[in-house]
Amino acid sequence: MGGGLPRRGEQIFFSFLAYATASELHRGLELQIMFGIGGEHDLSERELPRLAGWRNSRPVRVGNGAWTQRQLDVYGELLDAAQRLAGHLTDLDPVTREFLTAAADTAATRWTGKDQGIWEVRGEPRDCVYSKLMCWVALDRAIGLAPVLSAEHRIDSWTAARKEIRAAILHHGWSGQAGAFTQAFGSDSLDASNLMLAITGFLPADDPRMKATIDATAARLTDKRGLVYRYLGRDGLAGEEGAFLLCTFWLAQAHALAGDVDRAVATFEHAVAAINDVGLLSEEVDVTSGEMIGNFPQAFSHIGLINAAQAIHQAQQRTASARKEK
Repeated sequence: MGGGLPRRGEQIFFSFLAYATASELHRGLELQIMFGIGGEHDLSERELPRLAGWRNSRPVRVGNGAWTQRQLDVYGELLDAAQRLAGHLTDLDPVTREFLTAAADTAATRWTGKDQGIWEVRGEPRDCVYSKLMCWVALDRAIGLAPVLSAEHRIDSWTAARKEIRAAILHHGWSGQAGAFTQAFGSDSLDASNLMLAITGFLPADDPRMKATIDATAARLTDKRGLVYRYLGRDGLAGEEGAFLLCTFWLAQAHALAGDVDRAVATFEHAVAAINDVGLLSEEVDVTSGEMIGNFPQAFSHIGLINAAQAIHQAQQRTASARKEK
């Protein structure tokens, strides 16, 4: 290796992903959704019957059976992260640029497919609205990143695909029966991930359809504490679902983006009430006892907290500025 300053962490991260997975895209394969902490590709799931688990919560599992699932949202997650770090990605190596470009191209060609979605449901693939949304995000962010990726020649095709995805979501993702955007095309079931339609910028949070979706989530997808479920119903795994902290922070953020500051603060306070004595959050909260359950500590919960707090602060500032102008 040459001398000079070490490369930025952001560049190292995207370079790792590029060299680990780029060949999969070039060979027409799906982008693997997760890796082991040592970069392992094979995460085959197995049970350890000799272990009781926390409070006898058998079975204890190693690995993750979802590692082979098709989850089309990964392309949007990847390019959204790249867009957020664009200021630090000005001198990407050719392999990483080609990888991110290929990820956008893959979203443009595969968004029409069915998948298991963000929640890794162990059932038949469906046309998950969130997955379509994140393919839209992949293309939207790639268009903005085109100069960094040396991919200006892709802008027209990416723009056309982005338009197609938007039209499909608005037409097939909305349910008149539910009065909201729903979990999958043709479904009437609510899903908290549709709050991301506002958070990603697909629709303004004060759009009537978006407001209806936010209100439906708050009214029909929460527990007695005001915490939000990911969805209702079975997902192919045994056991009862707890309320999901990330989704609760999404609701607080969506309220804030819609200008409902008081509701945003109230929802935020419901979620942060779960924080333990050292300031950590888990993945879920038990509906009956109020105890934290699931993965602990959970980075997604803390990311949700930060994003919601920022959105609430900005909404409060907008409200204060509007009052001064009157």
